[in-house]
Amino acid sequence: MNILTYLSKQELREFTTADNARASRVVAVNIGLVALGFALPVLWRHPIAWVLASALLAGRALGFAILTHDAAHLNFFTSRPANQWFGKWIFGALPNVPYAAYRRGHLEHHRTAGTGADPDLVFVSGYPATRASLLRKLLRDISGVNGVKGIIYQFQPTDRGALYPFFVMHGLIVATLWALGMPEVYACWWLGQTFVFPLILRLRVMGEHGGVPDHMDRDPRRNTATTLAGPIARLFVAPNFVNYHTEHHMAATVPGYKLPAVHKLLRERGYFDGTTCLATSYWAVIRRCTATNKNAAERRIHGARGALDNMR
Repeated sequence: MNILTYLSKQELREFTTADNARASRVVAVNIGLVALGFALPVLWRHPIAWVLASALLAGRALGFAILTHDAAHLNFFTSRPANQWFGKWIFGALPNVPYAAYRRGHLEHHRTAGTGADPDLVFVSGYPATRASLLRKLLRDISGVNGVKGIIYQFQPTDRGALYPFFVMHGLIVATLWALGMPEVYACWWLGQTFVFPLILRLRVMGEHGGVPDHMDRDPRRNTATTLAGPIARLFVAPNFVNYHTEHHMAATVPGYKLPAVHKLLRERGYFDGTTCLATSYWAVIRRCTATNKNAAERRIHGARGALDNMR
């Protein structure tokens, strides 16, 4: 499906043109939310503050991972070097996502989406899952089992020097908290990574490619999905417009901050008519990814292992 069927060349050119001012605002909001996450237990010395901080920081870990994704397409900022530098030293540094390795794998995903060669297919081939299977997956997420596995995986990079940005970024955070007299607050980051991040990462993955009509169809409306998200979902599960995933696969060089406008225009022009790729919420995504019969949950595709391996 050619996007020019629904958008003119001029419209597509405008949508794919990066905007440094808008990109900078997105970055500022994300940095602000990270600061708020660490500030909560400092300003409000109560266990509830630690719980809220851990959840908020887990959401921003996903948010910065999405910014790494946007920078990997080299169109978040107008400058290619800026995309690469921020992708490596800022965006990927916080959640410990090695920019170069991630970019290689992600671009391969886009190139092969809708085919059996898609390296990410292994992470969603188990959906729809039976209720019992999905419950087991969710329990492994919230119990910390998958969180510990994910943390261990983070520190097994394949690229030499891939951990340098992480150590620099987190060293600065620890130094700041130490100067404020509350270094123990840094533990909120790892509590979020252990008990919250696996769950929101799973929901995000399910929302993008889980339970779709046909993983072997090249049409993004068949192998990918978009989820409409409210404020809470955008804060935790769908940060930085990642929920507009069908649109992203239709035109990967559109910066994330322009995807809502693309969605609106495509919807007005009938792009989604007659399809099932639009979910009204993440509850709808869970229902879509829950098998109605046993056979639907027995499909398994074996492939490369990676950071999303716990999603299986």
